[in-house]
Amino acid sequence: MRTIQTIKQASLITAIKTPYSMSGEIDLDTYDELIEAQIAGGVDGIIVGGTTGEGQLMNWEEHLMLIAHSVNKFSDRILIVGNTGSNNTREAIKATEYGFASGMDAALQINPYYGRTSIEGVKTHFQHVLDIGPAFIYNVPGRTGQDLTPEIIEPLAKHKNFIGVKECAGNERIAHYESKGIACWSGNDDEAHDSRHQCQSHGVISVTSNLIPGLFRKLMDKENNELDQRLKPLMQWLFCEPNPIAINSALIMTGAVKPVFRLPYLPLNDAQQQQGIELINQLNEADVVGGRAKLIDQTLLKLC
Repeated sequence: MRTIQTIKQASLITAIKTPYSMSGEIDLDTYDELIEAQIAGGVDGIIVGGTTGEGQLMNWEEHLMLIAHSVNKFSDRILIVGNTGSNNTREAIKATEYGFASGMDAALQINPYYGRTSIEGVKTHFQHVLDIGPAFIYNVPGRTGQDLTPEIIEPLAKHKNFIGVKECAGNERIAHYESKGIACWSGNDDEAHDSRHQCQSHGVISVTSNLIPGLFRKLMDKENNELDQRLKPLMQWLFCEPNPIAINSALIMTGAVKPVFRLPYLPLNDAQQQQGIELINQLNEADVVGGRAKLIDQTLLKLC
């Protein structure tokens, strides 16, 4: 396992997509190819089974298997962060213990969603999971319905296993935390460049880097407003529907993964795909995981 100080040096972490076989099971061969593409692109780490990786559509057996597989295959070359958070504290504790037993470097922990709790309940939830091992705390109010404000985060930041925050509440919040020595990673791809170079964020936990890891590496390494503006329409297209619908569609469109969706997700419609084709195919093919994009063949599409 890496130390917290080493983990904090990771500026580009991909919330990796989970690919499926035509039977709807996790496709480990394709998954390994996706990870190799991330490593080749210079990505520092991956989130396994996050929202983008559809951990919410996995049973815990699949979820923990994928964390263990990632550790076994890639932990010597890339940071492995397991999304072991849950809105059920007992489940989060159990999954996090298994994840660390498998060798993951850190956990990603979210505040209880849907069945929301009090502010004191949120703090107690995080205290329990932080006690297990190093963790990023994920603030995404649009999904949880509850903002993790500085009043919540700042006391938690004193915990020995607190790494930092994946923050989706904007760059002003990130600048505030970083000024206080609290590490932040942007959770919004289209804000990540400015977050890094204007607000001193530690980096980004990205969806877009699934598709263009090398170009996102450039955005994190050096201020490049021209590249950021050129890529912004693609980033915004990848969120034209709730994530991970568009990134799933994009990686099928480029041939990087098989044409399989786990319900309730469905692919983008043809008009939306056409927008993506124009944005993807204006890039250098070598920069895109899978290559050139084309419309998804509906006759091959599998829903499961």
